[in-house]
Amino acid sequence: MQDPSRWCRWASLPCPSVREAAFMYSTAVAVFLVILVAALQGSAPPESPFLYHIPLDPEGSLELSWNVSYAQEAIFFQLLVKQLKAGVLFGMSDRGELENADLVVLWTDGDTAYFADAWSDQKGKIHLDPQQDYQLLQVQRTPEGLALLFKRPFGTCDPKDYLIEDGTVHLVYGILEEPFQSLEAINSSGLRTGLQRVQLLKPNITFPAIPSDTCTMDIHAPDIQIPNQVTTYWCYIHELPEGFPRHHIVKYEPIVTKGNEALVHHMEIFQCAPEMDNVPHFSGPCDSKMKPDRLNYCRHVLAAWALGAKAFYYPEEAGIAFGGPGSSRYVRLEVHYHNPLVIEGRRDSSGIRLYYTDKLRRFNAGIMELGLVYTPVMAIPPRETAFVLTGYCTDKCTQLEIRMLKKVVSVHPGDVLITSCTYNTEDRELATVGGFGILEEMCVNYVHYYPQTQLELCKSAVDAGFLQKYFHLINRFNNEDVCTCPQASVSQQFASVPWNSFNSEVLKALYDFAPISMHCNKSSAVRFPGEWNLQPLPKVIPTLEEPTPQCPTSQGRSPAGPTIISIGGGKG
Repeated sequence: MQDPSRWCRWASLPCPSVREAAFMYSTAVAVFLVILVAALQGSAPPESPFLYHIPLDPEGSLELSWNVSYAQEAIFFQLLVKQLKAGVLFGMSDRGELENADLVVLWTDGDTAYFADAWSDQKGKIHLDPQQDYQLLQVQRTPEGLALLFKRPFGTCDPKDYLIEDGTVHLVYGILEEPFQSLEAINSSGLRTGLQRVQLLKPNITFPAIPSDTCTMDIHAPDIQIPNQVTTYWCYIHELPEGFPRHHIVKYEPIVTKGNEALVHHMEIFQCAPEMDNVPHFSGPCDSKMKPDRLNYCRHVLAAWALGAKAFYYPEEAGIAFGGPGSSRYVRLEVHYHNPLVIEGRRDSSGIRLYYTDKLRRFNAGIMELGLVYTPVMAIPPRETAFVLTGYCTDKCTQLEIRMLKKVVSVHPGDVLITSCTYNTEDRELATVGGFGILEEMCVNYVHYYPQTQLELCKSAVDAGFLQKYFHLINRFNNEDVCTCPQASVSQQFASVPWNSFNSEVLKALYDFAPISMHCNKSSAVRFPGEWNLQPLPKVIPTLEEPTPQCPTSQGRSPAGPTIISIGGGKG
């Protein structure tokens, strides 16, 4: 049995009787959780402290940390609940909702507390999973709150479980405000819920050492007030010192203002075009009418970070060049704030820290943007389960020559780089178009590579003329209900389509065969000379085999039922 001083404490947990509950609330008597010895079987995570960390909710009351063990093919999670009431739901789902989700649940019936592997149906009702693949390792009270330590295999071969793979995972959570007499009595539709997106399977790689003579430069917004709106892109111009010589950036990492971890969605640093020898200082929304036009020529990517990512290191033989002759002294920081609760008055000074050296490395590295152009011509019909959009970087572009890969990949002139995204829109009635908004979609990659070329952006979109042919065709089959008038925008035209299986399949077929318009651009946003419209789709010859999930053995799994957590009284 563990030392009782390490047993965790349940904050504000209602007791069975009214008199006891009143006594607890009036005198703030803490209630302790005693974990049964059988519930603590299992090994500690291979690394400590946890390498990865992300806030789950905008208020910062739920924080997730984790490590990845490729040897065990499992993830070790630590869920920190800062203000625990009567329980919490945490898990993963395909659509980022608590319905049809794979969950772990901590709850109380007012007398006894439980931990269990569960799942929710399409109506949000919670069910106990007969195959308990979430294994509770430890529950501990920390100065910050209640910490739950548990692990789960990547794949379980349980049809009710989420298969954890490379790529973005939708993490979902729900807060239990009051006790429930049983797990089946819980319904997620009545809870305070939320969503966070993150890459869970981080690559197991060794980062190079940073030279001792490396300098740092912080590029961050100067104490701005985050606008009280859901989506904001904030632009800030930073000026390098006069006469700043050529350097190589060898590492960069995020600087996020404490308390704003859930609001800062992603950040990028762009260097202005070399001919921009004077860029007005600006700090404001990127879509502001007061934004100087010259900011549109600050597009050469120096650093890019997204929520959940750690520091980025370049290999010892390469670095991103900035400063010196032929380089602008001005850089633009762009911060995307996602403020779903429309919080007011929050101040922020987030940005990116650059690690740089004057000892230039053998290769200049570059960052290239791949995928789809941010345009509404690429759209996903509603009520689709797995609609695929694909962006191409064709061989015509690669002949000019944000995630760490598990191994180095060589790209040769004439290779085609393909970015595919699969979407689920079962809960939507209208088409989802491409764009910058949080309810619109992006399908892009930022790839770090060396040696650097002038190719900075290599993206595609379906040819606009062929899309108009689609609207005219659909119009003929729908009694002229689809808007095809010249003054209508593409978004308006998509909104007028009466979506059914035929119209969706025709759109999919269009994206699969219609010619594309290529954006094959330099860092100045100017396209390379050549004909880039009406380009044929590349032919994909070899395809990768789908990985076969490995089912873990039953040894080491949790009991078939909930783990019981007995409650005893005591003062905190």
